[in-house]
Amino acid sequence: MSDIYQAQSPSSVRTWLREVRAHPVITGFGILAASAFVVMLARGLWMPASDFPSARNAVLAGIAGFAATAFGAALGAFLRKLSAVAEDSMLGFAAGMMLAASSFSLIVPALAAAKDITGSAPLSALTVAAGLALGAALMLGIDQFTPHEHAKSGPCGPGAERIERVWLFFFAITLHNFPEGMALGVSFAQGDLATGLPLTAAIAIQDVPEGLAVVMALRAAGVKTRKAVLLAIASGLTEPLGALLGISLAGGFALAYPAGLGLAAGAMLFVVSHEVIPETHRNGHQTPATIGLMAGFALMMVLDTALG
Repeated sequence: MSDIYQAQSPSSVRTWLREVRAHPVITGFGILAASAFVVMLARGLWMPASDFPSARNAVLAGIAGFAATAFGAALGAFLRKLSAVAEDSMLGFAAGMMLAASSFSLIVPALAAAKDITGSAPLSALTVAAGLALGAALMLGIDQFTPHEHAKSGPCGPGAERIERVWLFFFAITLHNFPEGMALGVSFAQGDLATGLPLTAAIAIQDVPEGLAVVMALRAAGVKTRKAVLLAIASGLTEPLGALLGISLAGGFALAYPAGLGLAAGAMLFVVSHEVIPETHRNGHQTPATIGLMAGFALMMVLDTALG
């Protein structure tokens, strides 16, 4: 992960902002997305009193994910070096847990909830499939309109070439954490601990190696240890915010809950396939990464069975 970074002169934020504003489509999308985000967050903060326990549990789950990321980042302050094989194996483990969580903690409960509401297996499947498509579309839109760094294709998004690669990497990791937080929020929307607890455990466990990997990659890129740890910790702040957004999305009408579970699953699947797995295979460590993925998948399956 770390060898994609090269020396680069500091970017001008003002120049980047001027470049972004020069694209009306990007500007309009950004304003619309930011407005929708603020509205949904406000709705999550001011939910009816009857929904407060669900919102509280969702936020606590998001904080647990953030704390796990911070713990992994803190471990990175004490390690001198992390081999590429170990890094790819840990990321593979995180990918396996995300895949299993998407299946067992999101898609399966979504199908069951949709069938209870509609009374039709085909209609419930279509509802969840629509949610999956919306989740993938959401992450695709974020991927296209937010500056960040891809290992293979390099800088992506508007004005990405004018931003230091360290910050592009930080944006990419922050975007990875957002669908996790959103999934946590949706999973607690109906006050169902059997859905929310396994997912919270899974995301918290996989956030530890992810936080560690972020710190080690930033340090290898030349970032001082203290700054690398702080950036990795800050990247986890989107999980509580995503949890509020998720529980807000899943409220309103009956089918919003299964559709929201599907949306969160689609977002997580997009991140795993588009970002995490390609990164673990980039350095020729496909076998350790695949073993890590299978171990993560198996652990999540056990957690879901034991806690769910």
